Amino acid sequence: MTLNRRSFLKRSFLCCLSMGAMSELFSSSPQAGETGDRKAMFFKKVEGNLLQCELCFRRCLIPEGQRGFCRVRENQKGELRSLVYGRPVGLQIDPIELEPMYHMVPGHKNLCVYTASCNFRCKHCHNWSISQSAPEQIRSLKFTPKEIVEETLKQGCQSISHSINEPTIFFEMMYDVVRTAKGRGLLTLCHTNGGIARTPMIELLKFLDGVTVDLKSFNPKFYQDISEAKLEPVLETLKTIRESGKHLEIVNLIIPTLNDDLDDIRKMSRWIVKHLGRETPVHFTRFSPQYKMTHLPPTPVKTLEGAMEIAKSEGMKYVYVGNVVGHPANSTYCPKCGKKLIERTHFIMLKNHVKNGCCPSCNEKIPGIWS
Repeated sequence: MTLNRRSFLKRSFLCCLSMGAMSELFSSSPQAGETGDRKAMFFKKVEGNLLQCELCFRRCLIPEGQRGFCRVRENQKGELRSLVYGRPVGLQIDPIELEPMYHMVPGHKNLCVYTASCNFRCKHCHNWSISQSAPEQIRSLKFTPKEIVEETLKQGCQSISHSINEPTIFFEMMYDVVRTAKGRGLLTLCHTNGGIARTPMIELLKFLDGVTVDLKSFNPKFYQDISEAKLEPVLETLKTIRESGKHLEIVNLIIPTLNDDLDDIRKMSRWIVKHLGRETPVHFTRFSPQYKMTHLPPTPVKTLEGAMEIAKSEGMKYVYVGNVVGHPANSTYCPKCGKKLIERTHFIMLKNHVKNGCCPSCNEKIPGIWS
């Protein structure tokens, strides 16, 4: 049995339901001057009204009246504008484990923010109906960053994440949300494909507690053919996060025949150990057929377990198997004495024995945020 994120969020509680009539919250495409239209933070003029976006690795050149690859950043009379500021498609309450973020106060409620579109074109995307839609193709809500933070507190959540679609593309809203959230005592995180440029990533990290990054493959051809993207910018983002000292977890979704080569997984594991550290939690997660990849089977559990064993053999201490309900590798174990520290079944935390960030049996320090 598998339960991916897209299936899970269908069952989850939308916090916007508590805020009154839905008809008053929804909007169609954003109009100039409203919350969905805000000046972008990272761009430059190239010539005349031709602009270059400097937010992600693509560095899109955008003529007047046109949009970048992400569909949500538009050149309006020589000024780059975000069309999704204050216009989340949803505010989703999930367990923090769904990000996945296993080493950040396990078991607490997290409010997840997401908008339309993405700067990748992944053929296997579980959230394709959201990530592959332009702002005018999907209904959105009206929430300012301050209102998002207030709703998070109202719903009893301890953290705010930015996920489901790629948060880089709604950078300005995410930036204002996390700045406000830190002032209210909330934990902040994002789940990214890693395609963000270094300068905005550094600026965002000032207000983030943790980041989950999708490392989709260690093969550049996979990135090009399956995601219309590049591997190298993702690796640079991972190193930037590690340099910041903020908590980092990595997700590798293993897709049969496409990125399940165990030699590549060994190379990836060695790179992680060398550049990010052997204590970086890594999640090998199960693919289920979605979007343009419905012809492929779900990932065999043995493949996930093989990847896990390779990662451990290369010295990685915290390796998880994801999207397999009841698998023992959903849980966290002390790398020194082997004690089960955090017991989970899928996205649900059952028991947490970590004491003051350490194993209670041998006092081994466990990386993460525990309070």
